[in-house]
Amino acid sequence: MFELLGGGIFGSLLGGVFRLIPEVLKSFDKKNERTHELAMFDKQCDLEKTRGAQKLQEIGAERDSTLDTGAMAAFQSAIQQQTDMVKAAGGWAASLSASVRPVMTYYLLVFYGIVKICLIWDSVRLGAPLVDVMPKMWGGDDMALLSGVVNYWILDRTLAKRGI
Repeated sequence: MFELLGGGIFGSLLGGVFRLIPEVLKSFDKKNERTHELAMFDKQCDLEKTRGAQKLQEIGAERDSTLDTGAMAAFQSAIQQQTDMVKAAGGWAASLSASVRPVMTYYLLVFYGIVKICLIWDSVRLGAPLVDVMPKMWGGDDMALLSGVVNYWILDRTLAKRGI
């Protein structure tokens, strides 16, 4: 009888375990499914962040383009106004008005050059080797100043030739 009782209980327990195994497997499967969904959601969020950043860059580039277009239009308008003023003034007034920028440029460049030459001369006179003095007297700021003046005059002439 004990065998019948023991065999019945053992069989019931074994049957119960076999019925629970699919439920446990489903639970693990759902956990893996949720983990996968979470990973996919994170990837989708990253993609949306990238798209948003790209859209902001596009908006910024469009804004910069608009600003550049506006600046060029203002530059063109200023040149046109100066041209109209020179034509309207006629004679010596037009010549005097047209000579202001070149005369100022010559004056500033000559004065700047004289100051630089005096500084170099003074440094060499005090005993500094010319090889050491020259790189210190002509740096990035000096190059930027000279480049700005040259670009201004070349750009002005180029735009005037194009009729802008």
